[in-house]
Amino acid sequence: MQLHFSPSMRSITISSNNGFIDLMKIKVAARHISYRTLFHTILILAFLLPFVFILTALVTLEGVNKCSSFDCLGRRLGPRLLGRVDDSGRLVKDFYKILNQVNTEEIPDGLKLPDSFSQLVSEMKNDQYDAKTFAFMLRAMMEKLEKELRESKFAELMNKHFAASSIPKGIHCLSLRLTDEYSSNAHARRQLPSPELLPVLSNNSYYHFVLSTDNILAASVVVTSAVQSSLEPEKIVFHIITDKKTYAGMHSWFALNPVSPAIVEVKGVHQFDWLTRENVPVLEAVENHNGIRNYYHGNHVAGANLSDTTPRTFASKLQARSPKYISLLNHLRIYLPELFPNLDKVVFLDDDVVIQRDLAPLWEIDLRGKVNGAVETCKGEDEWVMSKHFRNYFNFSHPLIARHLDPDECAWAYGMNIFDLRAWRKTNIRETYHSWLKENLKSNLTMWKLGTLPPALIAFKGHVHPIDPSWHMLGLGYQSKTNVENVKKAAVIHYNGQSKPWLQIGFEHLRPFWTKYVNYSNDFVRNCHILES
Repeated sequence: MQLHFSPSMRSITISSNNGFIDLMKIKVAARHISYRTLFHTILILAFLLPFVFILTALVTLEGVNKCSSFDCLGRRLGPRLLGRVDDSGRLVKDFYKILNQVNTEEIPDGLKLPDSFSQLVSEMKNDQYDAKTFAFMLRAMMEKLEKELRESKFAELMNKHFAASSIPKGIHCLSLRLTDEYSSNAHARRQLPSPELLPVLSNNSYYHFVLSTDNILAASVVVTSAVQSSLEPEKIVFHIITDKKTYAGMHSWFALNPVSPAIVEVKGVHQFDWLTRENVPVLEAVENHNGIRNYYHGNHVAGANLSDTTPRTFASKLQARSPKYISLLNHLRIYLPELFPNLDKVVFLDDDVVIQRDLAPLWEIDLRGKVNGAVETCKGEDEWVMSKHFRNYFNFSHPLIARHLDPDECAWAYGMNIFDLRAWRKTNIRETYHSWLKENLKSNLTMWKLGTLPPALIAFKGHVHPIDPSWHMLGLGYQSKTNVENVKKAAVIHYNGQSKPWLQIGFEHLRPFWTKYVNYSNDFVRNCHILES
């Protein structure tokens, strides 16, 4: 702001700093200006200057902040003109202090919580909450929400566990209808394989696969995918082992739906003379021990402290309590040399795999004197499947485990293994497996919880030859974010985990890799309403 006096002292001009706007111009008489008059004029100007300053500020603010109302101007300049400072910083500090105080105190009894945020805002307006009451209300609402979310997550995990452990109605129907067909249809009972092909079952120039399962639909997918992916399907021999209740239905399916030119043999565990109580004492103990049966079939929530358990830990415990882990079919792989005494090499497959590439080269892999060709599972990035060491399976606080095992030793995968049965027969793998199972039973399952892999990790210690990971891709039953392009490249994909492709909880984008091998036009499949999803 500038003050200009004309040379003749006849006018006084007040202008802005840029000189373009004359804010006030005062003319005085041409002659006879006394010093008293000039002095009074200056005093009046001094009184008017603050108001002129405000007007100047208003012009500036209009240009910078687009605030053209006196109300807005007052809110911006009022506190400063009156010597006040902004209280927002102090208010925030006071609110933080209240929050810290509320965080350390107990929530008042009988505090009625609103059902929604809009209700909270309405009650604040009507009841005029103070800051402390509001903070208590906010804390209580958040704790209630966290509790409900946690309970919902555990309920979801329980429901998923029950869904994974159950048999879908369509698959149960398929087994019943095929069993009935076995009793009424001679074609369903025809010998598998035909008598002239029996010598092939022990011919080591063929590619022998072993599949142990009670799931007829899953078995059909494994066999069909292997045959369709093979460059020499006429050299494939499948040895399917099932339990007594499923044998008739399984036999009916492959008798009525041959996979020529491959050869299929179906046998029940009751048809193996070697599988007696004397030869398999530990498995009988596992199935008949009341404590073990209660662990796998009992109430999975009773006695569990969910408040100290994370959802992921709870999910792992539920998986470990799957009834399949005390099934004889799940333990049969440890008896392969005895079940197939005339075979030199076999590939053992789980029933939740799909073969996408010719597996004949597996028989050409030099295992270097080892027994088990398997994919290692300790060199990946994901936490669920491919980053597993011994510490993930064993309780290293147990003295026996700590004394004999290395927690950093790499784990390997079951589900697709090439076994050299000749080398296996020279070892004591089966005896080691049995002895460690007995020790775990004695310790009330405190050495490990999860199924058949932990004792196998011990029994095959020093007998495993790592094979290329592209042969066996795992985790399709665990991870919904599985890379589809990687799935397409794998020789064998494995739906290990709860989300099996034949269940409703299976991952939709991964299911087509399995369903493409289901014959939905089959009469039994259609009559059991097993529909393509």
